Amino acid sequence: MGNNAGKSLVYTNENCIGCNKCISVCPVLTANHAVEEDGKSKIVVDGNVCISCGACFDACEHEARSFQDDTVRFFEDLKKGEKISLLLAPAFLANYPKEYASVLGGLKKLGVNHIISVSFGADITTWGYIKYITEHNFTGGISQPCPAVVGYVEKYIPELIPQLVPIHSPMMCSAIYAKKYMNISDKLAFISPCIAKKNEIEDPNTYGHISYNVTFDHLMKYVRENHITGPDVTDEIEYGLGSVYPMPGGLKENVYWFCGEDVFVRQIEGEKHMYKFLENYKERVRSNKELPFMVDALNCSKGCVYGTAIEEEKEASEDNLYILQEIKEKSKRKRRNHPFAKGLTEKQRLKRLNSAFAKLDINDFVRNYKDRSKEVMIKKLDEKEADQIFRSMNKLTAQDRAINCSACGYNTCRDMVQAVYNGCNTKTSCIHFMKDEVEKDKERVENLSEEMQKKNEMIAVKNEQISALMESLVFDFEHLDKSIREMSEGNNNNAQESTGINMLMIEVVEFSEQLKEALGAIETLVQGLQKNNEEITNVADETNLLSLNASIEAARAGSAGRGFAIIAENIKKLADSSKETASDSEENQFKIGEAVLNLQNRAGQLIEIIDGVNAKVTSLAAATEEIAAATVEVSEITNVLKRKMEELVQ
Repeated sequence: MGNNAGKSLVYTNENCIGCNKCISVCPVLTANHAVEEDGKSKIVVDGNVCISCGACFDACEHEARSFQDDTVRFFEDLKKGEKISLLLAPAFLANYPKEYASVLGGLKKLGVNHIISVSFGADITTWGYIKYITEHNFTGGISQPCPAVVGYVEKYIPELIPQLVPIHSPMMCSAIYAKKYMNISDKLAFISPCIAKKNEIEDPNTYGHISYNVTFDHLMKYVRENHITGPDVTDEIEYGLGSVYPMPGGLKENVYWFCGEDVFVRQIEGEKHMYKFLENYKERVRSNKELPFMVDALNCSKGCVYGTAIEEEKEASEDNLYILQEIKEKSKRKRRNHPFAKGLTEKQRLKRLNSAFAKLDINDFVRNYKDRSKEVMIKKLDEKEADQIFRSMNKLTAQDRAINCSACGYNTCRDMVQAVYNGCNTKTSCIHFMKDEVEKDKERVENLSEEMQKKNEMIAVKNEQISALMESLVFDFEHLDKSIREMSEGNNNNAQESTGINMLMIEVVEFSEQLKEALGAIETLVQGLQKNNEEITNVADETNLLSLNASIEAARAGSAGRGFAIIAENIKKLADSSKETASDSEENQFKIGEAVLNLQNRAGQLIEIIDGVNAKVTSLAAATEEIAAATVEVSEITNVLKRKMEELVQ
């Protein structure tokens, strides 16, 4: 059965604060992803690439990492009546010497059938290793009891797969022995100190022989919460020095016990050293350099006895190691014909070991491995891509690109850039990038602050100007209000005066009409005068004629006619004078007529103008009344604005 609830085997819980410590200890560059969840920075695990080494559990001070196993399902299946037998890790006795027997008794009460110590499976593994190495001259092989190591090689250094010793782990050797040689058909549950054993159990190359990985931590929590106990029970199969496998160098000690210390077994353990060693070992193999008899490789620095799935309080004690030492010494105090007994040479022990397992077919315990590197491909970063990312992080110089402060969790700035390139982190995790950004933000804030200060000063000046303007406007509105009132009063007077002008203009029109009529009468009289002048001229002409005749007659009369001649001369003068007078009168009459005619025309124009003025005055009177009404409305609005302005000024 796979991992539950869609979570990876190792996963991040709600305690994570994104401190990057898990990144700093993880051997896999892309196993941890920096993300934002609910506005909170977190480092989440990518279960596809994680090897479940447990390094993050040791590093995290916030207990932000959790893991899954099969403990709950194991107990549920027991309750359902499933037939289950146990494979018991030798570290269980070392961690729980006082509870060991009663806990096993309690599990027996719940329905567990067989309890087989994996120490016996470790003895088979030792036998298988030595047999395969010596028969196949397989030097330099890497031990594979540790599933984290196997997982790392399969995923990230597939070049070393041929170096993995092709013999099953003690757990799997125990399972194969139980299934094939003891004919146990039950489901098998491994009581385990290791999170990563779940990966081994689910590996297709382990045939599905084991159904449950029940870790010490989750098992004992369940046992205590549910008060599971029973009569003391121990495991069923005698074992030898396989009990020391959980100790650092446990496999090496077994090999020395049978092969002597002349062979070189390279011992390596601990997450800080293991995976760097494997990278270097790859180069050693590739270069055809001298290799050891074998490599005893364990992920956990203190061995499986302090595995990734033991209870936290057990990690602080060294009692486990002392208990294992007692178990080891007890194993060496076997009867003399036992393969692990003291007092024998290495060759004698090896001979007896081969004899003890002579009925076993080594091919039953051989396993295969798979190249899984394509499943977890880490994209390689070329210089051009690295340069682009460095530039985006404001790292422009070689010095900037080699700060290597590790605050981001990665050993080097180059590793950080590769993580960014693979999409499992962002440049904002770089403290120096963020520092630069903060400095830029600080500068922007300072500039903005200065601008705001200037704007505030300008606003203050503007406010003063506005305040002064408001006060001025209030004054202006008061003046405007006064002017409007005066205009209103004047407008009312204008309305009255316009009406009076209208009445006067009517009188002017009447006068103009009368004037026009008088001028007409004058014209008539002038025309009559013209006629009289014509008559006078005619009389003067006739008088002149009479005077001429009289003068002629007086001349004929001589001196007797002188008196008459004088009269005739005077008549002639009178006639000439009358004619001259009549001529002057005609000229004057012409001028008078022309003036009268002009006056008549002007009088007509005056009447038209007065009619227009009268119409306009009439319109002005009506408009003045409208202006008066509008003025009242304007006055009201002005008063409202004045009050608003006064409020603004206050």
